[in-house]
Amino acid sequence: MAVKLSIATANTLNLNRPNLPMYRNRDGWLPNEYDQKVKWLVSQLNAVQADVWGFQELWHEQALQDVFELAGLDNQYQLLVPSGHQGKIACAAAVRSELMVGQPEWIKNFPGSFKLASQGDDAQTGALDLDIDSFSRPILHFQIKPHADEENVHVYVCHFKSKRPTWIGREDWYDPAQHKVHANALGYAISTLRRTAEAVALRMILTEQMKHTDTPVIVLGDFNDGQGSNTLNILTEQPRFLLDGDARGGADNALYSAGVMQQYRSRRDVYYTHIHNNHLESLDHILVSEQFYDRSRDRVWAFKGLEVINDHLNDEHYESLGATDHGIIKANFVYRPFD
Repeated sequence: MAVKLSIATANTLNLNRPNLPMYRNRDGWLPNEYDQKVKWLVSQLNAVQADVWGFQELWHEQALQDVFELAGLDNQYQLLVPSGHQGKIACAAAVRSELMVGQPEWIKNFPGSFKLASQGDDAQTGALDLDIDSFSRPILHFQIKPHADEENVHVYVCHFKSKRPTWIGREDWYDPAQHKVHANALGYAISTLRRTAEAVALRMILTEQMKHTDTPVIVLGDFNDGQGSNTLNILTEQPRFLLDGDARGGADNALYSAGVMQQYRSRRDVYYTHIHNNHLESLDHILVSEQFYDRSRDRVWAFKGLEVINDHLNDEHYESLGATDHGIIKANFVYRPFD
């Protein structure tokens, strides 16, 4: 019966077995590069010591097994990886064996009721019809039972479409004379639309899971968007955080950002998990239902703080060290139901 629970998420930066292709890189990682990646991840596992890990950018089932075997943790955790997985990116997880309940699933398709189409809400607005029905990276869903007297916790590990512009050069409609000069803008827009659609689809799944229930939910991963983005607003439903000492808040269908909860306890915001063009941003998040929100009347687990491991991002040679290009975040909770 756990009295503490810790959750962490890490983008592994293309964790693949050596000499196997990734994207347009046909040679993949050299053996020494792979060894460095595995050793670096082992050091993080041992330092962070989370009960539940969510991973992104896993290319090969054996690669994650290599990491946990070298760390000496393979008998303590159950690894959640699609059976026989190799050759493409997947979300994965590692769960302390005593917490795991049932079998994991990877959700590829959007809900059947998903639809993004509109004729416009006024005469000046043009029609829109977005034809998309699946996640770029399937969502990993599983259950844990950290306390015998409470409901199972549903965990979702996600990896949304990156902010990098989608390459449009091979599209049937692409005309270099017309589109080449606008390729970046068009590509960014396509990536944003796809990421937004993925956020909507996951929000629909979460609403079916959470609305009018007391089911505890944790959503974590690489959302490829910041705290104030439309992506996060869709997922969280922008709940109100109570600051007046009243502990009778909480929203049935909302998700609370561990990053925001940490900021309310800090004098300044130093939370970032990614650096691009000298811009420090938070792309990785842990979102929790009201059962993990301190001031909720339905609180079961109290928030005890967020840890951010991001020093390696400031080393320009981080990749040669085997490090990932994302920070690792860990949220800590303690069992403390609301009285």
